[in-house]
This record gives sequence, structure tokens and C-alpha cells, in this order.
Amino acid sequence: MTITREDFRTAWPQVVRNLAVTTHSLDRGEEYAAEAFARAAEQPEGRIDDLAAWCVAVGRRAWLDDVRRAERFGKLRYQVAQQAVAESDHDGGGSVLDDRLALLFVACDDALAVGGQLVLAMRLVCGLTTAQIAGHLGISTTTAAARLTRAKSALARRRGGFTLPDEAQRAVRLPAVLTCLAALLTVGQRDVVDPEDPTADPARDALTLAETLAAEYPREAEVIGLRACTRLALGRRPGRVRDGVALPLDEADRSAWDPVLLRAGLADVARAERLTDEPGRFVLEAAISGLHTTAVTVESTDWDAVVGLYDALLQRWPAPAVRVARLVALSRRALRDHGDLTAVENELEDLVADGPPYAARDAQLALADLAHRTGRPVEAAARYRELAGLLPEGPLAEFCRQRALR
Repeated sequence: MTITREDFRTAWPQVVRNLAVTTHSLDRGEEYAAEAFARAAEQPEGRIDDLAAWCVAVGRRAWLDDVRRAERFGKLRYQVAQQAVAESDHDGGGSVLDDRLALLFVACDDALAVGGQLVLAMRLVCGLTTAQIAGHLGISTTTAAARLTRAKSALARRRGGFTLPDEAQRAVRLPAVLTCLAALLTVGQRDVVDPEDPTADPARDALTLAETLAAEYPREAEVIGLRACTRLALGRRPGRVRDGVALPLDEADRSAWDPVLLRAGLADVARAERLTDEPGRFVLEAAISGLHTTAVTVESTDWDAVVGLYDALLQRWPAPAVRVARLVALSRRALRDHGDLTAVENELEDLVADGPPYAARDAQLALADLAHRTGRPVEAAARYRELAGLLPEGPLAEFCRQRALR
């Protein structure tokens, strides 16, 4: 049968989760899932009604066959294996959580470093290959593979096998889950400005998972804040590309924005703010996104309020990306007020020189934009030319090439 990308992305987490529970091993769960999908692809069209259920059944039988062939201790071990399969059939895998969300909580085990959590989440939940993960995170394929291996080994050592977290464990892991979803959204926004294939869109995956997570935690302000961020980001994405060229926010076609997503996102902003007296990272990010969404134009944006929110965000989450975004807001306010940009540009230069790759790239974009807006065309062209050579092919690289010619 022909297995479409969408069929695979929907069924793969369900199959891996069930087989990992059955075999008590994440590696074996993936191994038998891959075997089952390979067998499914060999079946005649129309033979399989439910791809996930069929692959789970085939994977379990393959595991049982291997256990039986490797039998060294008489019938006892085989009987234990049969019992494990029966228990899995009875409890549906041990959790009522959505399969992808359950795997996300598994990937965000506190036994793992943040980098390991992110790599494992992108592999398990999103089905990305190691090469894709490396490209998205700006690391080598070897590093991504090593992180994935270490993450799986750490889980096996700490947990003694694959286990789904209970409610108390999920509460502990929730901040890491939110961080992974935010990273997934960022990857989609940076790398897939105008996705041709909606089934290969990390930002859309982030939205789907954020919706599911909010259904599980409807009164958690940070969860609702993150869902607001994903809704608003995707709601503003239409109209950001014209003829294969990315557009800056002040040139975007706002009439193309998705009003349904934007209304839902703004409602989430208000709801998240009502749920807490001490807004965290995602409530603050949602508030900033809400200000950009409700402004009729970039010039009419309340830059004083945006800067104030970034000041608060920087205290709670002092990440280089936040520093760059705050500096951009400061520059927009200075341009509005005809103020001095020297301090802002100096700090952006420091981030270009010493910041992590993604922050250095964003800082360079900010500096190029400032040179463009303040009548320094030679400097702007040089910066855009350098960026065009560094960015992956796509709308943003094409934007830089066109700006370099002005």
C-alpha cells in the first residue's frame, strides 16, 4: 500500500508508543515500528483499514517471534512476553494522553539535558530524521546523532526501560515540554516561512501539540500563553511571502492574516493574563505578540509597552534571542523618537560577534535593517549580501539578495 506522509506522521507516534510500552524499550519500540511500516508498505491497496492498529499488531507479533527465537529459559520468558502484550491491549498503552503528547512527556524526562530532550522530542514526536534535526538546530549530524543516543541511554539507565510518566511526573516535566514546543515553533518560523507541504511544517506541529496540551492543562497560564503564541504566529504568517520573497512585517499583507486564529490567540492572551499574577515567559511572549497583532501598522505599535514587556521577559528568561528582540524594539522606538541608535547597534554587534549562531544571525538582520532604514545603503547592502550567503535557500535568503542589490 502507499503510505502518505500524513498517514505516517499520524500513525508513527501511536505505533512507537505502544511498542515501546510492550517491549519496555524505546529503541526496540522504534525498531519494531519501522519493521511494521515496511511490511505495511508491501501490502496490497485496501488490505489495511487502520494503519496504526495494523502496525502495532504486526510489531507485537514480530517482537514475540524474536523473544521465542531467543528463548533460553524455557517457556517462562515467552509467557511473560505474552502477558505484556495482553496488558498493553487491555490498557491501551497505559495512558489516556494523546500519543504524540505522551511521547513528548517521555522525551522531556528530567534525566536528560535540555539539548537531549529537544533532539529526542523532534525525533519521536515529529518524526524528523537526524539530518533534519541537525539542520534545524544548527549542529552537525554527528552531534545530533550523539545527543539522540545519549538521551536514549540515559532514559534506559534511569528508568530501567520505557515508561510513560504519571500525572505527578508530567507536572514536573511540563516546563521542559513547553520549552520543546516553543523551540518547535521557532524552527518552523525561521526555516519554513512559506511551507509548501503542510504535513512537513514544525510550526503547525507546535500548534497541534499546544492545542492538545491546553486541553490537558486548561488553567495553566504558561500553557495558555504558549498556545496564544502559536496561534498568533501562525495567524500572521500568511502574507509574509510574495513571489518567493520574505517580507518584513511593515510590508506584509495584513489582509491575508487568518482572522480566526488571531481572534483565538488574542482571547488566549487575555485568558493567560487572568490566570496569573506573576506572568512567566510564555504569558509575556503572548502579550508582546498580541501588541504586534492588534497594531494597525508597525509605526502605530506601542513600542514603549513592547520594550517594557521585553524588559520583564529578559528578567525571567535571559536568552540571547530575547536580547536581540528587545534591541529591535528599542531601535524602533528610537527611530520613532529620532533618538540615538549607537548603544543599540553596539550591543547588536556584540551579539553578532559572540552570540550563538541563531542570535548572531538575527542580530545581523537587525543591523542590516537599521542601516537600510537610516540611509546607509552601502553598509546595508554589504550586510544583506553576507546574510544571503549564510542563510539556507528560501524566501528569507531571497529577500536578503534583493535588498543587497538596492
